[in-house]
Amino acid sequence: MTRHPDTVADAIAHPEREQPYDQLGLKPNEYAEIREILGRRPTSGELAMYSVMWSEHCSYKSSKVHLKQFGDKKPETDKLLVGIGENAGVVDIGQGWAVTFKVESHNHPSYVEPYQGAATGIGGIVRDIISMGARPVAVMDPLRFGAADHPDTHRVLPGVVAGIGGYGNCLGLPNIGGEIVFDPCYQGNPLVNALCVGTLRHEDIHLASAKGVGNLVVLYGAKTGGDGIGGASILASETFDDGGPTKRPAVQVGDPFMEKLLIECTLEVLHAGLVEGIQDLGAAGISCATSELASNGEGGMHVRLDSVPLRDATLTPEEILMSESQERMAAVVRPDKIDEFLAICAKWDVAADVIGEVTDTGRLVIEWHGEVIVDVPPRTVAHDGPVYHRPYARPEWQDALQADDPGLLARPVTAAELRDTVLTLVGSPNLASKTWVTQQYDRYVLGNTVLSQPEDAGVIRVDEESGLGVALSTDCNGRFAKLDPYAGAQLALAEAYRNVAATGAAPLAVTNCLNFGSPEDADVMWQFERAVTGLADGCLELGIPVTGGNVSFYNQTGDAAIHPTPVVGVLGVIDDVARRTPMAFREIGDVVLVLGVTRDELAGSEWAHVVHGHLGGLPPKVDLEAERALAQVLVAASRGSLVTAAHDVSDGGIAQVLVEMALREDVGATVTVPADLEPFVFLLSESTARAVVTCDPSDLESLAALAATHGVVLARIGVVTGPGDDLQVDLVGGESVLWTLDELRATADATLPALFG
Repeated sequence: MTRHPDTVADAIAHPEREQPYDQLGLKPNEYAEIREILGRRPTSGELAMYSVMWSEHCSYKSSKVHLKQFGDKKPETDKLLVGIGENAGVVDIGQGWAVTFKVESHNHPSYVEPYQGAATGIGGIVRDIISMGARPVAVMDPLRFGAADHPDTHRVLPGVVAGIGGYGNCLGLPNIGGEIVFDPCYQGNPLVNALCVGTLRHEDIHLASAKGVGNLVVLYGAKTGGDGIGGASILASETFDDGGPTKRPAVQVGDPFMEKLLIECTLEVLHAGLVEGIQDLGAAGISCATSELASNGEGGMHVRLDSVPLRDATLTPEEILMSESQERMAAVVRPDKIDEFLAICAKWDVAADVIGEVTDTGRLVIEWHGEVIVDVPPRTVAHDGPVYHRPYARPEWQDALQADDPGLLARPVTAAELRDTVLTLVGSPNLASKTWVTQQYDRYVLGNTVLSQPEDAGVIRVDEESGLGVALSTDCNGRFAKLDPYAGAQLALAEAYRNVAATGAAPLAVTNCLNFGSPEDADVMWQFERAVTGLADGCLELGIPVTGGNVSFYNQTGDAAIHPTPVVGVLGVIDDVARRTPMAFREIGDVVLVLGVTRDELAGSEWAHVVHGHLGGLPPKVDLEAERALAQVLVAASRGSLVTAAHDVSDGGIAQVLVEMALREDVGATVTVPADLEPFVFLLSESTARAVVTCDPSDLESLAALAATHGVVLARIGVVTGPGDDLQVDLVGGESVLWTLDELRATADATLPALFG
């Protein structure tokens, strides 16, 4: 790009000047459409704006035709206060309180530069939350990496974990949950998704719009630099070459201490009533903030780009428009309130500059030292970009994949084989203890964390007086989604829903981060369409709306796409966090029970993956009505103090559940395999709509009656023994399988430190 400003007058005078639109990620037809919209060639600044705002990451041009299902199939609810289309969704949790939450991806930047990519992913999602008027109260991080023993995983994972911990810890936000999954399919495309939840009163909700002709546009926060030029917007809108990570200058550089000041400053100006509209500067930077604020408001804005404070005075106007430098916000402020606004910014040592004003022209006009370099209809930049109906078709290989059932794989039969198999799984990277990672995160800062990793869901106290709180869980099994994308998305929804209910919270709303390969691949688009349809249908059936989320395409290296990975986050409400249900065995003599039905369902399971390296067959049956019934039992049992512990059954089956419940507080149990089930199936099947619970013997009758009322099968399988006791499984015929808690803990704890630390 030229360092001399390319003005609108130049564009009119020199219409045929060649422009590097393809280097900015624009297709020939898109460039032609821009010329048609403007009636001339775009200036370099306009081309920069359209390129970042029409990127896949920002415009959802390949996904929006499918995403509209989340609105078309939205369940009836009076709890949704702000839905899809804003920076984050907002739901009513009662007592005048609301929460806003959202999950987004920072996948490509985190592969290129793991620490800063992950750190700025946290920073970006936090700014989405504060822009709604909410105080951030917790973060979560669903992560996916390649094979645990691969050299590049050793490059990426430590940096990602350090970035998440470093930024979040400095902000003073607890990290209460997430996932860490290893699979070779993510080798060149790790997934770094970040979730933030914030709390606010109903009257404090703010939206992104530039209202009021004559109101001032203020840019505040950090100065604009050369880092992140075309970062998330363009970097995340193309596949990686086989050559590995490059493009480090495109990755943003974060400053969590600046972000902390920005949080406090933003909340004070919002709660003081000084702001008419607000927008964080994330992907696409100033291009996004100005065009979205203008198109959501009166329709016009005049901006003086040379008023933007810079860290690098050599930046061109185009680079300033494309920069994704972090810790920046844009606010629309009335002239009579600007002095008070600027005074609060000064109090927090946050730089603030008036860069423009709202107009009624219907145009976004940007000047550079008095010359007009951008003159566009803002909606064409922010909202009315290309919409693609990408071709999609069921892959030719899908039938063969589903026909490759794991039923012929060798299964452990003897007690010794079962014992060894469970130990192998307990020490496998996906099931092993994640303490090596989570100990790098502060889980209890702010003092409102009630439950966190490795519990089923993170639980945060919202109101100290009443004990009102929220629970959050994120989940997805990419292997299930590869076998059947429709069912896989519903299984992700079901597991997150079940995890939240296991803590005693009633599921209320959904966010999602849809991670897929290239949308230009018909196989991938079929996976995407099936997953979105499955998730929309599932949310409708469960009665919980999608409040917003993110699509991450181009998670692909060469022709190799990741497994479809629709990460689903579910938020639930708990009336009093004092009655939450933990996962650990605790009281000697408590009865151990299974809620739900166990079937012979091993396709896509951890057993098939770890022991046999196998992926094939059909995933476990989806039964959303059974999930709803199970959740109702778990929530009612919590409210009635009928259960002392609960843990959902998912990866690794009941065997993994028993191990985790025993190790949580070092308390053993003795369990008997039901006579109607093969021991292997009982221990390792991954059938859904199940949970293991414990209760005092005196409450067993009441719990059984509650389960019967909701049509949930309840089976008594054992008893909690005592601190330090073994975990013992009695088989039909008198044999037993026994593990000491010491060997289970040693096996679970050794894996990640041996690999990474």
